[in-house]
Amino acid sequence: MSDTVETPSDEQPLASHPLTAQRLAKLDAVRARGEDPFPPSFERTATAAELADEYGDLPAGSSTGRQVSVAGRLVNIRRLGKLSFGVLQDGSGRIQLFVDRSTMGDEGFERFDADIDTGDWVGARGEVITTRRGELSVRTSEILLLSKALRPLPEKWHGLQDKERRFRQRYLDLIANEEARRVARIRVDAVAALRQAFNDRGFVEVETPMLQTEAGGALARPFVTHHNALDIDMYLRIATELHLKRLVIGGMERVYELGRVFRNEGIDATHNPEFTTLEAYQAFADYHDVMDLMEAIIPEVARRVLGGTVVEFEGRTVDLAGPYRRAPLLDLVSEAAGTPISFACEIDELQDLCRSHGISPHPVWGKGKLITELYEKLVEPNLWDPTFVIDFPKETSPLARVHRSDSNLTERFELFAGGMELVNAFSELTDPIDQRERFEAQARAKAEGEEETHPVDEDFLRALEYGMPPTGGLGIGVDRLVMLLAGQPTIREVVLFPTMRPE
Repeated sequence: MSDTVETPSDEQPLASHPLTAQRLAKLDAVRARGEDPFPPSFERTATAAELADEYGDLPAGSSTGRQVSVAGRLVNIRRLGKLSFGVLQDGSGRIQLFVDRSTMGDEGFERFDADIDTGDWVGARGEVITTRRGELSVRTSEILLLSKALRPLPEKWHGLQDKERRFRQRYLDLIANEEARRVARIRVDAVAALRQAFNDRGFVEVETPMLQTEAGGALARPFVTHHNALDIDMYLRIATELHLKRLVIGGMERVYELGRVFRNEGIDATHNPEFTTLEAYQAFADYHDVMDLMEAIIPEVARRVLGGTVVEFEGRTVDLAGPYRRAPLLDLVSEAAGTPISFACEIDELQDLCRSHGISPHPVWGKGKLITELYEKLVEPNLWDPTFVIDFPKETSPLARVHRSDSNLTERFELFAGGMELVNAFSELTDPIDQRERFEAQARAKAEGEEETHPVDEDFLRALEYGMPPTGGLGIGVDRLVMLLAGQPTIREVVLFPTMRPE
């Protein structure tokens, strides 16, 4: 019976469909012989990639005499009478199994024919050869069932195409789609390369609380939970910033954390409620130093992951090699709006400009917030080549140092590439009196109806009062960086298990 005809839906009980009922019967037959269809282990001596590296140039029709044990999932089987071919997929790649009756013996060959289906995990022992057509293979003398797949795989010729099913059942996506495996590998390599880059520069990796009594370090809506023993509400962290700064205050001069943060917000191409950031803080540095650091680390990561700095994204190229353009936010907004924008503008003038571009201004918004809204609407989507947008309004940057030459602005930058924000960074605010005033201004805005504001974190203010050195800080959106490196248009492609509405 073919696995490609009328495959069962995921909702159907196994016994109710002929294909899955047949697999259950095979499972029972293996057990009836006193064999375990789910054995505890198998000793593998070679992977598909190792064999390809060693024997990739072996001439057609060759026998090596080398006996190996390989293991993986059978993703395809072709049965041709006394000869069968199987495609074994392991974590490194694929290798062909050459299964013939003369080598396996009648009993072994018939058990392979009767017990094994596409999708099963198997271990195979045999000789490394190439077929007459030159295909590297293991000529099997023994095949052992390691785990019986009770459901058939997605249709073999087309793979798993339905995006909803791919994201919900990532295990099937990884089995069926080479592209999914490639993207997963890029993510693994990118995370390792980021860690290596910061470790090489003297940063130490730390861990800070995910459950917090104050959700600070960013302007975002948190997820709320309740701690029963303490009888208090707590929040999943929206950023790691304030705890990392506490460590700098404590004397840890270069720290970073790579981990998950959570924001109770919408889901779109570049946002997932649970996402990964790398935040880092360097004592005695400012935002110029952090820009230099990013110009070194971002291309270094690209080279380690891809072998170069040019990536293909959304049908266009992005070259991540530095140096990057550095452009003041006010200049970019003025250029995009077609009129000079500055803090000299009247507030009603800025409100009218926002309305003309489809932005509904909140009554509590000051000039800085209005200008930032225009920037996000008119400028951000068009920043393709790597660009440092520098000098953000003070009103929307409550944790950044006031600009040394303009008190309306802060020493903050965002790094954009491919139309996405990759990095947010500042010269950190180290003045506890200024920080308290900013927090209190945020509290007033919240009382007047602004939802995304920063709480007054008294413990953090107390820590600042003990003295924090001049510090440059940064946050890298790891998922978006992986999107760029992997050429993927949505964050769901690079998060192995994206947040989705329950079925």
